[in-house]
Amino acid sequence: MPIHQPTQRSATAPGEPLAVKQAEAALVEHYPRLVRLAYVVLPPSLGRHRRVLAAHGAVQRALPVTRTAPARTAQVPAQSRRSPEAGQAEAPANAPYASMRLRVLRTALAYERRPRWWPGRLPAPAALRPTLPVVWGLRLFPRAGGVDELALDRALSEVPGAVRAAFALQLLDGLPETAVRALLAEAGVDDPAGAVRRAARLGRPDRAAAQVLLRSGEFDPCTVQTRPSDLLRRRHRVRAAALAAALCVVAGTLAVAAGNDVRDEAPGAGVTVPALDPAALLRTAAEQWADTSRIDFTAWPVRGDRRGDGELLGRALRAWSEPPGNVQVSTTPGTVDVPPAQPPRLLFAGEVDGAAVVLFHDGGVRIVRYAEPLAGGGGAALDFARTDEADVTTGAAVVVSRTGEKARFLLAPWISETTTRDLLAPDTPGRPLEVGPDGITAPVERPAAGGGCDAWPVLQLRSSERIVENHAFLVTDLGDLAPAHLTYTPKPGGGAPARQPREATGPEALLAWARTACSLRALSGSGVRAVNNWAFAEQRLPEGGASAEWLCTRADTWRGPGRVLVQFLQPAASPTAPAAVVADRNDTALCSRFGQHILAGTHWKAASGRWYVLAAGSRAVNRIEATGQVRGAAGGPTLAVRAPRDASVELTARLREGGTLAAVR
Repeated sequence: MPIHQPTQRSATAPGEPLAVKQAEAALVEHYPRLVRLAYVVLPPSLGRHRRVLAAHGAVQRALPVTRTAPARTAQVPAQSRRSPEAGQAEAPANAPYASMRLRVLRTALAYERRPRWWPGRLPAPAALRPTLPVVWGLRLFPRAGGVDELALDRALSEVPGAVRAAFALQLLDGLPETAVRALLAEAGVDDPAGAVRRAARLGRPDRAAAQVLLRSGEFDPCTVQTRPSDLLRRRHRVRAAALAAALCVVAGTLAVAAGNDVRDEAPGAGVTVPALDPAALLRTAAEQWADTSRIDFTAWPVRGDRRGDGELLGRALRAWSEPPGNVQVSTTPGTVDVPPAQPPRLLFAGEVDGAAVVLFHDGGVRIVRYAEPLAGGGGAALDFARTDEADVTTGAAVVVSRTGEKARFLLAPWISETTTRDLLAPDTPGRPLEVGPDGITAPVERPAAGGGCDAWPVLQLRSSERIVENHAFLVTDLGDLAPAHLTYTPKPGGGAPARQPREATGPEALLAWARTACSLRALSGSGVRAVNNWAFAEQRLPEGGASAEWLCTRADTWRGPGRVLVQFLQPAASPTAPAAVVADRNDTALCSRFGQHILAGTHWKAASGRWYVLAAGSRAVNRIEATGQVRGAAGGPTLAVRAPRDASVELTARLREGGTLAAVR
């Protein structure tokens, strides 16, 4: 909610110096910018509620005070209609604003300064000082951002206030490094140059994106949301305060009341965070999935025979907030393990394979699994995985239990048929898989993580006619909470438009996956969302050989970057003979809709014993050239040229619409 402020006076009070008038004008005009700066610099250990109030207090106390100036009440000034964040990138270069910014920095940085004699267990003296404004009965916090904002907030919480100040001054006020060092030195920072160096490492590699995140609602203490404080605890405090006041009257001293005020303002004084309250968990109605246009984890109903167990849910939420030492925490790449900003959605709470398991869905971007043993002295486990923009297929199942070489899945409510099949047995039909009333499957064999590759189990699921989809698709366990969706793009047709990925359930797709399934081992535990096999070229082999096929296996991760394996499928006696991986590229757009052209090559030995360089390109390639130790050229999307076994060759292609293409390695 926007904080409501009273109207500011515009005239100068009698006897008030001009400098104070100018400082007040700068404060009122740039109040949102100054408060955001203070909020970023203040230590996150204060908690978001106290950080919001402390940020406003730091800016309000920055106004200079003179003997002749009239008394001022602590009010939150009105926000200027001209928001600095919405306009210019750099802060206004005027003396009053610069003076106010320096005073705000000094106050915010003081929250982490402790005198040498100060007990290390207590916050800095500034953090214990009661300040205005004060809010009773409500907890204030900025609007929750997404997973990227949470990651930035976590990174800022791990560095000192001086580093946060340098980071904010560069990205919010647009100051150069020399100006930041000078300003930090003036604010009393011991090592300004070191703070600037450490701040330069924050937000990499995309500092522009970090700047956008820093200007988002996650770091805006002028637009906040509210929740009630702990009502029962507040009632007890009111009674205790009344009793303390009576004792003060009887004793004739104010010391006890002052002590109570300080303790009430101390960090973490018994505040119940709504996001960690089991009673506040979001729960989706049982049939909502069949009556919504958003088919993802938000449509999952809560299931499990312990979904009403407040003690279990409370332990899971507390472990999520502050994992104790005996809780084993794991995260997939690109996933943050910070506590939830808002109450998460409860998907499941029940007993599976000797453990009490709880599944949460947090804000559309994360799945969180908590598991504690039902017997024995083992510790609990806490697993985090990204699931942003999940859909019918990528939001169809979650691993709820792994024991030995088997796993159980919790299926989406829209799954109407469940079978298992082996990718290395493409001609063998799927086998029905038993699913319990809570949507949990019977144990399913897991793909081998290393060593041999004799089988590759996958789930073949079919969606319900109630959501109109009614189609079958494959998912496989790659070691993350959410299994990866497998698809297939057929070979290009003559004169036909570019093919699109389709479900890998047809005979041609299954034969291609039978040759490439074992390459999926390289993707284990990397946060893969979906894997597509694209048959981008077919080539007639030299010396009258049969045809070979070129595949681009693209793995897309939940966090965005993809990995590409280019595989060469030469004729083989067995339908499951593994393909040869001829190129491996990380963090690339190749073989996606943003990288639709590809060229690859490999050395190949014919039955006669002669060696060749083979190359193939996607459908837009109309000429390939080989240079280096071997030279050759061919019109069209394929090339074959005689070459020694270890010849160094550079391959380039010309595209039909113009431009050139280098071979992927």
